[in-house]
Amino acid sequence: MKHRGPFILFLLVSLSIGVLSGCSSQDKSSREIRLAHALNTQHPVHKGMVRMAELVEEYSDGSITMTVYPSQQLGSERQMLELLQLGSIGMTKVSSAAIENFVPDLRVFGLPYLFYNEEHILRVLNGEVGRDLLLAGEPYWLRGLTYFDAGKRSFYTKEAPILHPDDLNGLKIRVMESQMSMNMIREMDGSPTPISFGELYTALQQGVVDGAENNPPSYMTSRHYEVARHYSLDEHTMLPDMLVISTLLWEQLSEEEQGWVQTAADSAARFQRQVWKEAEVEALKVIEEDGVQIHYPDKAPFMEATASLYETYRESDPELYALIQRILKARVPKQEEKP
Repeated sequence: MKHRGPFILFLLVSLSIGVLSGCSSQDKSSREIRLAHALNTQHPVHKGMVRMAELVEEYSDGSITMTVYPSQQLGSERQMLELLQLGSIGMTKVSSAAIENFVPDLRVFGLPYLFYNEEHILRVLNGEVGRDLLLAGEPYWLRGLTYFDAGKRSFYTKEAPILHPDDLNGLKIRVMESQMSMNMIREMDGSPTPISFGELYTALQQGVVDGAENNPPSYMTSRHYEVARHYSLDEHTMLPDMLVISTLLWEQLSEEEQGWVQTAADSAARFQRQVWKEAEVEALKVIEEDGVQIHYPDKAPFMEATASLYETYRESDPELYALIQRILKARVPKQEEKP
């Protein structure tokens, strides 16, 4: 784990005064769990986490409370994962692209056009593959509780729309700190540029990057549409968000307490999926009314430009390739498969 400059100082001071304990106890019969994330309070994923906090308190009859820290108050997604590994905070919400650097199997979510539609991704996330991937981080002190809907990611740019992969040639595109995301941009001859989400508005404004990629609610609530006025709905990835708990905290909980936390997470995920659908419609309405140019490019050239990524893992990473095949097979419901 690597910490840099001010953050390691912040971490050491925080640990020394006990501000960031993952699960503190006011008395023997109560616990407080601290959950941190990078999104602002208007984002539908934040609302899902607030809902979980309400449910945990309800199910536990007040013996467990959760405090939610939004907007990178406690660091970037990578930094919050590191804090989780140390047990300095209890839970976080991160993109599956951010956690792939800690849990290699989760790289699979970053493959472009891996999921055929919403039904396909739900079948995977709610099935055996999804469960396996939630628990894949346990050796790294990171236990997944559930997935939150994060929609489909598309490109937004400052000067001209992305209507074909060739349009990315030479452009600096902000990506998360994800090898899969960087590989995807390179396949389309763009220049991937990892930047923290909290720093992206300024980076777009100052021309550090030419564009970025994200889902409609994130594009709208971050107000990136104010500086990047072309939104091209190529929908290249469907990266789920993951709600993650430190195994150091999880193992402190009794079986009953674990049940309350897991049930609350599952219920919050169902609530969040409904909120997400409404937020997507509202986000596209808001940006269109503000004059953003929304484009609907043909997806076929984007799929063709990135298709070779799948085969690179056949020899280089057979385990990941096998995981890809399991996910692709889930495109067809089992009862419809031919004998």
